[in-house]
Amino acid sequence: MASPFQPKEFVAQHVAGIPRSGIREFFDIVQSQSDVISLGVGEPDFVTPWHIREAAIYALERGKTSYTSNLGLLKLREAISRHLKKSFGLDYDPRNQILIAVGVSEALDIALRAVINPGDEVLYHEPCYVSYSPSVALAHGVAVPVACRAENGFAVTAQAIAKAITPRSKVLLLNFPTNPTGGTMTRVELLQIADVVLRNNLLVITDEIYSELTFEGEHVSIASLPGMRERTVFLHGFSKAYAMTGFRIGYACGPVEIIEAMMRIHQYSMLCASVISQEAALEAILHGEADTIEMREQYRVRRNYIVGALNAMGLSCHLPRGSFYAFPSVKPTGLSSKEFALKLLEQEKVACVPGSAFGPSGEGYVRCCFATALEQIEIAAERMERFVRSCKK
Repeated sequence: MASPFQPKEFVAQHVAGIPRSGIREFFDIVQSQSDVISLGVGEPDFVTPWHIREAAIYALERGKTSYTSNLGLLKLREAISRHLKKSFGLDYDPRNQILIAVGVSEALDIALRAVINPGDEVLYHEPCYVSYSPSVALAHGVAVPVACRAENGFAVTAQAIAKAITPRSKVLLLNFPTNPTGGTMTRVELLQIADVVLRNNLLVITDEIYSELTFEGEHVSIASLPGMRERTVFLHGFSKAYAMTGFRIGYACGPVEIIEAMMRIHQYSMLCASVISQEAALEAILHGEADTIEMREQYRVRRNYIVGALNAMGLSCHLPRGSFYAFPSVKPTGLSSKEFALKLLEQEKVACVPGSAFGPSGEGYVRCCFATALEQIEIAAERMERFVRSCKK
């Protein structure tokens, strides 16, 4: 007699060991509540600008419903190449050094799968976006966190990276401006990191999805520094700067050999990104700069308000120089980050994400997304202040 089928036994070990996203797990709870003000999901509250939506509609009306090249529409890659040269000082050949992906998430996944052998180590700074460590594990690599601290504005230091390097280190993964902290890096700090990378023969994967949402100072890509372009995979996309999260369009740029390896994975899994989304992305990159600037300035107003309010209620919060996240410390309340978030949700109907969702270095903090209407942020701040006062009684 055959043994009873046990589906769990067929799940791959490296997948079974991956935890559910701390963000999604928390927002499963949020969805069961009513009248909640969400400072949670990292998504612009703006609707995609009309001219970008219109480009998608027009593409559909013209019957643009076929596959594209595995690398993506050439005219989009050419536009991206021009944009990167103008805005980042980066020079990529659109014919073989740029690949259009289904969001930066896919671009990161295939970049890691293209370069990681089992057991290779990937260094990344923490707190960080929730998918980085699991993505490394899914590529059969070993994720090695490097802690960032509030007193440094959540920048990562060259010294901390150098200390974490071992003979198995292969990749350094960066994300500045950072989700969830809003931390950024100066040119001087990146030059120091570049020196460590060069001395230790590392590959860099840099996720710069929030680069256009830099509030102070210049945004510098590590790929633009001397000796770094040829050993960097540059990731970017359209979700944050153009409020195009649902279009799922990102891209990767890098050395021909690595982009070719990424394309081989992409062609057998995704094949190509949606042609309609690619047409919309073309409109965004050609004519969307004014929209991005307008949204960024509204985020700036919201940032200044929420950071001021958090500090005034006793939750120490550094001023994020990029992205649309504030990352206040909840340590004065005596609660863990998860306890704080759950009790705040239960008692005051305000949702923010426990810092522990972004790695052990995030414990003691919560992420408050200010991609929410200012009026809602003002109400949320009042509720949070009342909650914090109750914690101190």
